[in-house]
Amino acid sequence: MSERFPIPSDDATLVVFDFDHTLYDGDSGSHLFAWLIRRNPLRMLAALLATPLLGPLVAMLPTRRFGISGYVWIATFGLHGARAFNGIIDQYVRGHEAGIRARLLPRALEVFAAHRRAGDRVVVATGAPPELARAILAFVAHQDVPVIGSEVGPRLGAMGATRHCHNEEKMRMLRERGYGDIAIAYSDSTADLPLLKAAAAPVVVNPKPARVAYFRKVLPPGTPVLNWGCVDRGGDTP
Repeated sequence: MSERFPIPSDDATLVVFDFDHTLYDGDSGSHLFAWLIRRNPLRMLAALLATPLLGPLVAMLPTRRFGISGYVWIATFGLHGARAFNGIIDQYVRGHEAGIRARLLPRALEVFAAHRRAGDRVVVATGAPPELARAILAFVAHQDVPVIGSEVGPRLGAMGATRHCHNEEKMRMLRERGYGDIAIAYSDSTADLPLLKAAAAPVVVNPKPARVAYFRKVLPPGTPVLNWGCVDRGGDTP
């Protein structure tokens, strides 16, 4: 039987979790879009031809969203509307349940559940499509947690991000939904520095090894930098 969590009060402690490399080992959106590309030979060819242009864009933080948008367009060409896109997401999650479950980080889920058990207001804010994070969280009975993610809509015969939940925009999207006074934030990424700096108690989890020193430099002294089970990532093991 699934655990029942108390309903948080409006003034309960607000805790924000990133999703990819925080609760989930990897980039969930990239896994979805790679599957969409691989299942169609024409999309595979288009992605290969576009990679010399899109690959360098993805590699650099200032242009990453443009590169990702290009691959998303290739992966979703022919889809029309959020309803069809969400249906594809649900199909992908159902068909890859074992692999997705294996990527959910047990230590992260323990901390996630502990906050909910304590009555905290827990929110997931992710650059992935929100339906994807919700569907994955449903495997571990957390589907009722609010998820704020990148908004997707029709674009030039495919689907594209109409609003990317990333960097400063992630903070704007949180505030618009009433999540402004953040007590604790968990994230792996320097793209989430606005979120981590806004939190009274930031926690870095599963950072890239090369970014550990940078996080320690720009965040308050004593900020935890932890590894919750991503073997190729940095941080201290709790």
